[in-house]
Amino acid sequence: METVLRNLFQSLAKNPSANKMAKKYGLRFGARRFVAGVTIEEAVQAVRALNQDGRLATLDHLGEFISTREEAMESTQMCLETLDAISRSGVQSNLSLKMTSLGLDIDRQLCIDNMTSILTRAQSYGNFVRIDMEDYAHCQMSIDIYRELRQQFDNVGIVLQAYLYRTQQDIEDLNEYRANLRLVKGAYKEPPAVAFPAKEDVDSNYCKIISQHLTNGNYTAIATHDEKIVRYVREEVKRYHIPLHQFEFQMLYGICEDLQKRLVQEGYKVRVYVPYGRDWFGYNMRRLAERPANIWFVLKNLFK
Repeated sequence: METVLRNLFQSLAKNPSANKMAKKYGLRFGARRFVAGVTIEEAVQAVRALNQDGRLATLDHLGEFISTREEAMESTQMCLETLDAISRSGVQSNLSLKMTSLGLDIDRQLCIDNMTSILTRAQSYGNFVRIDMEDYAHCQMSIDIYRELRQQFDNVGIVLQAYLYRTQQDIEDLNEYRANLRLVKGAYKEPPAVAFPAKEDVDSNYCKIISQHLTNGNYTAIATHDEKIVRYVREEVKRYHIPLHQFEFQMLYGICEDLQKRLVQEGYKVRVYVPYGRDWFGYNMRRLAERPANIWFVLKNLFK
């Protein structure tokens, strides 16, 4: 049953019609748990609440199914406005974005131009921008663009996924850039030709790439809600004498809040990924597909 539900939610996340319909009705299907709101004001308010108990944030204006240059420019403008709002409000937050929402699938140069505008604005505020990794089809082009941007900017990082066979080599290849990486397990459904199909193999590779990047001496953002992984990181940090300022734990808005707060109290840096915007549906469906507990939470609340 859980597998059927996961596949259902993953399919819905990719469905343009379902996404379009969801925009009309505001946050539904338990989305308030995972999405900070539809406006930048709501998002900033959520970040301010996180900051009050010591948690940092990274804001992401959600966007799905960008198909025109006009839509890409609108998404870019929202990223710029998000950076403006962060600076104006004084909250402690970075910016996360997906390059497909900036026109990557339309025109590569359009995407690079939009990224340049965003990074220039972020640089003027002393802020940092994280490029989210998407599915395997976008992996190499995303890394290539990251390399190109690093020729001009040092306030940009990228995400690498543990479930891909290639990731250990990607980390070594990016070591020359002293890359600031967010390391994740991976949320997209990929074929066994490119990704580990078994969870235990993904978990094992995740531990390997965390240690690899930490011991290379580079800043590492460990994105996990898995307490086994958290314990592993704490052990590795002690084993290799990794300073606390070289890494952070990252978690999703609305998930494992007790763990987030406990880690902050223990002196670790915790950053919460805070999504917002009218295009909330696809993101919410992916969160539901990831964990059975999320699915049962929503189903239970539908009948309240």
